[in-house]
Amino acid sequence: MTAMMRPTASACPACAAAPAAEKLAEYQAPTETHIILSLPTIHCAACMSSVERALKADARVRSARVNLTLKRVNIEATPELTAADLVPVVEAAGFEAHELDTTALAATATDRAGRDLLMRLAVAGFAAMNVMLLSIAVWSGAAGETRDMFHWISAAIVLPAIAFSGQPFFRNAWTALKAGHLNMDVPISLAIALAIVTSLYETSLSGEHAYFDAAITLTFFLLTGRYLDHRTRSVARSAAEELAALEVPRATRLTDTGEETVAVADLKRGDLILVRPGGRMPVDGEITEGTSELDRALLTGETLPVLAQPGRNVSAGEVNLTGPLTVRATAVGRDTSLHRMADLVAIAESGRSRYTSLADRAAKLYAPGVHILSALAFLGWLAYSGDLRVALNIAAAVLIITCPCALGLAVPAVTTAASGRLFRKGLLIKDATALERLAEVDTVVFDKTGTLTSGTPELTNRDDFTSADLAIAQALSQGSNHPLSRAIVQATQDIAPAEVTDLREVPGFGTEGQWRGQTMRLGRAFWVGGTATDQTAAWLQIGSAKPQPFLFNDRLRDGAAEAVAALQAQGKSVILMSGDTTSPVETLAKRLNITQWVAEALPQDKAQRIQALTDTGAKVLMIGDGLNDTAALTAAHASISPASALDAARVASDIVLLGQSLAPIPDALTTAAKATKRIRENFTIATWYNIIAVPLAVAGLCSPLIAALAMSSSSITVSLNALRLR
Repeated sequence: MTAMMRPTASACPACAAAPAAEKLAEYQAPTETHIILSLPTIHCAACMSSVERALKADARVRSARVNLTLKRVNIEATPELTAADLVPVVEAAGFEAHELDTTALAATATDRAGRDLLMRLAVAGFAAMNVMLLSIAVWSGAAGETRDMFHWISAAIVLPAIAFSGQPFFRNAWTALKAGHLNMDVPISLAIALAIVTSLYETSLSGEHAYFDAAITLTFFLLTGRYLDHRTRSVARSAAEELAALEVPRATRLTDTGEETVAVADLKRGDLILVRPGGRMPVDGEITEGTSELDRALLTGETLPVLAQPGRNVSAGEVNLTGPLTVRATAVGRDTSLHRMADLVAIAESGRSRYTSLADRAAKLYAPGVHILSALAFLGWLAYSGDLRVALNIAAAVLIITCPCALGLAVPAVTTAASGRLFRKGLLIKDATALERLAEVDTVVFDKTGTLTSGTPELTNRDDFTSADLAIAQALSQGSNHPLSRAIVQATQDIAPAEVTDLREVPGFGTEGQWRGQTMRLGRAFWVGGTATDQTAAWLQIGSAKPQPFLFNDRLRDGAAEAVAALQAQGKSVILMSGDTTSPVETLAKRLNITQWVAEALPQDKAQRIQALTDTGAKVLMIGDGLNDTAALTAAHASISPASALDAARVASDIVLLGQSLAPIPDALTTAAKATKRIRENFTIATWYNIIAVPLAVAGLCSPLIAALAMSSSSITVSLNALRLR
């Protein structure tokens, strides 16, 4: 048998190396403690930097990644460290922190925060409407005691309304000041306070101008921007939250005494779990009893249900559709594939590209710069006009209009929307910088076996055989577990097997048996007297007749042809690089219309060729699944591995393809290009906003009310621009 004599190079080395890979995976660095803290008060890139900087200053903390969308920080620390030790560290930096209860629904805290903001927004809006009505009378010409009365009534409405509605800004500003640093809520709070103090000062002296209406309207618009930011993040819901929503809180465990309902956290490996129709799998496991169908769409993007029967492995989050199933748990809690996937997403969304780093640096320097600019504007106008009221108002306008909200939203809003879109397409982004790098790709390199092909042989010449020959071949194939034998059985399922006796497998050669007094053989060419061919083949000999070959091609992975054609249509250079021998690689390249291909490439050859392409200026996307692809995946500008890949390949890649089809890959490149474009657009919007708005505020052409409108408009603009990706 040709394939038995010469196994494909991309399969056997992986098989041989799998035990070594498993041992390598079992080796762990010294045990670390994984701690997750909830950070309910963070809301910008500067907050992220402050928390991470404070935690990393502790020598016991090995890494800290803040996820702004989920408002939490993931910490890897030395074993002796606990959440109770780290909460004071975060609080000393000026932020509220709590140990995260992983059993709580993530949406609960998000909804509570949204309701709180909406309530404060409603109070500010109601107060603003009433004060505006009083202001109309003043603007219409009310003077003397009547004007003073309206001002004092306005003060009575505005002071308690701002004290309640402005708490999100005042609280964050105060914690920042106590920690000895500035954030963007400091200038906001100072601006509101300046407007109130100026108004009370004017009213006490029976002055004509008071700005209670501006102060409450400013608060209203600031809260509007903050609430819309909150809603934007809720709409652009992170993939991590979507995965968390798939986790089942309770399960039905089967015991010697019957059924019992228990929390999923109480399940252990080896437990038998009953999953009724319509239920979601609470653990990874193996079906021991029952037949049904599974809906895997939310996890893998597969649109058709798959057959579920004893012996099949299932993953947490899959939906049981038609019949009850008994599942023996093989992985529970944090060890399930669903939970590991959620952790990967959280890490990906916490990562930051060079654009985010730019936003962090800008936000870090922004607050001190704003205060200096505001102070200079105040002193300059005080010296120029001699009017304390005018100087205070202009200083407040500068503080408000220069708020870096748009800058802080420029990257997170886009990356969250893009990662959510790609996840729904079946692509799991592990590294946030992958979006940026993916957008730059101009060359795509595919591995062959297990990537462009499924790694399973497919019979191509069934019509060359009679029904009697096929019946004999099927009978002989049933006596072997060889992949080619299984392919023959699958291709001849509609034919009853012949009654072959004395069936036995000859290791390394093939199978043989007796039929009607003749010896039947199916196996290697030299064993049955056939002639070796370049194509993968299994030879059938009936008695003393001339042997005939069964010819096979490697089955294409779903969407492979469409993906290659779409990438070529995008102008990408597509290369096939495989460790397999020349003939099957060349055949596949011609089948997919790939003009550039490399065969018999060793692992180091693949990495060297990727590096050579990079040295010529190419931005390479490597797509592979084997242990022999790991070095190439690491060397490439960006990399993708199927979910079926070896652990080493998945770890090395930037993106994991969750489903079986390669069709989403071209769309991923398009989405990445759009995301990068949106980020640049957002930075342009934020930059031009400041270029135009700041001189106007310093020149005294913007009141605090107009400044609040401008600042909120810029934040809303970048958020809506990010949502165009969805």
